Amino acid sequence: MLKVEKRSGKIVPFDPEKIKAAVNGAFSDVNGTECSDNSVFVHIIRNINAYAEFHDTIGVEQIQDIVEKSLMEKGYYNVAKAYIKYRYEHELARQKHNDSELMDMIQGDNEYWSTENSNKNSKWVTTQRDYMAGIVSTDLARNYIFPKDAVAAHDAGIIHIHDMDYAAQHITNCSLINLEDILQNGTVVNGVRIDKPHRLLTAMTIATQVVAAVASSQFGGCTISLTHLAPFVRMSYDRYFKKYKSWGFDDKKSKEFAQRDTEKEVSDAVQTLNYQLNSLSTTNGQSPFVSVCMYLGETEKYKSELAMLIEEVLCQRIQGMKNRTGQYVTVAFPKLLYVLEEDNIHEDSKYWYLTELAAKCTAKRMVPDYISEKVMKQTKVDANGEGHCFPCMGCRSFLSVWPQDSNKYYGRFNIGVVTINLVDAALSSGGDEKKFWRLMEERTELCHEVQKVRIKRLENTKAEVAPILWCDGAFARLKPEDTLYSLIHGGYCTASLGFAGLYECVKYMMGVSHTSPKGREFGLKVMQFLDDKCDQWKKEDNVAHSVYGSPIESTTYTFAKALHKRFGEIPSITDRDYITNSYHVPVFEKIDPFSKLALESEFQKLSTGGAISYVETSNLQNNIPAVLEVIKFIYDNIMYAELNTKSDYCQECGYSGEVQLLYNDKIHKHYYKCPNCGNEDTSKMNIARRVCG
Repeated sequence: MLKVEKRSGKIVPFDPEKIKAAVNGAFSDVNGTECSDNSVFVHIIRNINAYAEFHDTIGVEQIQDIVEKSLMEKGYYNVAKAYIKYRYEHELARQKHNDSELMDMIQGDNEYWSTENSNKNSKWVTTQRDYMAGIVSTDLARNYIFPKDAVAAHDAGIIHIHDMDYAAQHITNCSLINLEDILQNGTVVNGVRIDKPHRLLTAMTIATQVVAAVASSQFGGCTISLTHLAPFVRMSYDRYFKKYKSWGFDDKKSKEFAQRDTEKEVSDAVQTLNYQLNSLSTTNGQSPFVSVCMYLGETEKYKSELAMLIEEVLCQRIQGMKNRTGQYVTVAFPKLLYVLEEDNIHEDSKYWYLTELAAKCTAKRMVPDYISEKVMKQTKVDANGEGHCFPCMGCRSFLSVWPQDSNKYYGRFNIGVVTINLVDAALSSGGDEKKFWRLMEERTELCHEVQKVRIKRLENTKAEVAPILWCDGAFARLKPEDTLYSLIHGGYCTASLGFAGLYECVKYMMGVSHTSPKGREFGLKVMQFLDDKCDQWKKEDNVAHSVYGSPIESTTYTFAKALHKRFGEIPSITDRDYITNSYHVPVFEKIDPFSKLALESEFQKLSTGGAISYVETSNLQNNIPAVLEVIKFIYDNIMYAELNTKSDYCQECGYSGEVQLLYNDKIHKHYYKCPNCGNEDTSKMNIARRVCG
């Protein structure tokens, strides 16, 4: 039987009825009635079957060419002309849409592009170039790559296909960079061989260059570990010690001077890290989206050196970096990931002083985020029952325990995310639980179809497309002609099923919040369903699918608009301009931070592919003990959490503190306002916020 290859690449059986419908449409345009000459259809099908004698599949464009030719052969020139005009107008409409979108972005006429990514400045030509490529990529993804039914669901706000602006290329999402392999065994950047460095300052410079190269070769965040830099602290110390010994100093003086010089080099190296990562620009027009992991438990041999690095990173982050006017402000990158463990969580712990520094840094600069080694080892357990602790890949995406080598995390990556709108599934069910679960089945499988397209495209991709990733150590050491098949399958990488709006979903179905016992029970059922689907797909695809609490940010508004359009205004469900992100307790519910973290930890355990919980606070710079109490609670109760503190700066008047977030009822829009001078121009403010719906 003849197969048709759709524009998306999907292969479907040939359906003559679709030809008939299209031809009847052309006849109606010309004559006002459908075609009454059955010989026309017979002639078209005969010509298509003649093509099929020599081909197993036929493309949509080829079918349309045959239809045009057949209509003219039968003498229906005006109908053929109408059919050609129809094809042309649809192609032109697609092109006009792209051109209009491009011009809006370049001229700055569209607010969407001004706010699409808070880490990018849409006025910069480098950012515009990335957005232009993204618009073209999105068009290709919509028309030729992803299944049409999935794209239609995306447009309707039923699901969200993340990062379509990168989908045209064979490119992956977020990752843990194997900096240890690169620094110990050398690498190649832009065709230049870089050998193992012999001191910290050189190693740090190489690390930042590698981060920029990796960030330019993928579309998500990445993470490096300070542990991989710690050995070079000792190498620098040994270098200084030998120098002073060669100058005739005794051991005591040589150690004293070497320690002093090493501390200076650690300071210089961390400054290099901060300057490089905030001044380098990747090919997507922004600083590299990178997190730095600070985990003492990753090493015993170099723990004291690692502690030196952690201390300096925290101290410099507390200070901040100067903006254009010379004021020290909060910067977005690198994100900091501080792992809580027995060595640093109690007042009598050896490294408690680092946790105190981390608390001060959180109060002042909103970082670091906190990972509980204790809880993570209870969650990430291998087949032998051993728990594991490791950082997230940039933002909040976590790897699965890899069955082949459960200690292998650096060098692994994610292939992308598709998010299901739980609120839409609930509203579409009308509150009928049987229908709700049926819709959940259908819509998660739609998400699976998108991921299968990504898997298929990547498994046949050759390593040569991104040498820094696949050939030169960041992810692997493959040969350029090798495919990525072995890395895509077997659990090495992850594919994410995202979810959004659990609160509204539960509220509609149960009539209560998921903070109540009844709502909590249903919410956990939803989470378990998603987790079970991922387990099912793991077996089907031999790929580590996992549930992911999506950082959908702007999509919380896109989903909300779609829900309002489809279902109207429903109290407590669609009467806001956003939906609640992932499993979070909504910001308007009155709940103390400890109860919030305890509740959300139950849902986080089922969001194994990634999640983070927040505590919203005012300025806590003068209440560090309160920050430390929350940190201790995180260690005992939840795998990954952070405090959203406020520390802003107004360039108009020099005010330093919390800039007000207000809401304009007339235009239904949030805006920022300096409480000191009334400035509302965000281009003249430095504001750091996490937007989580």
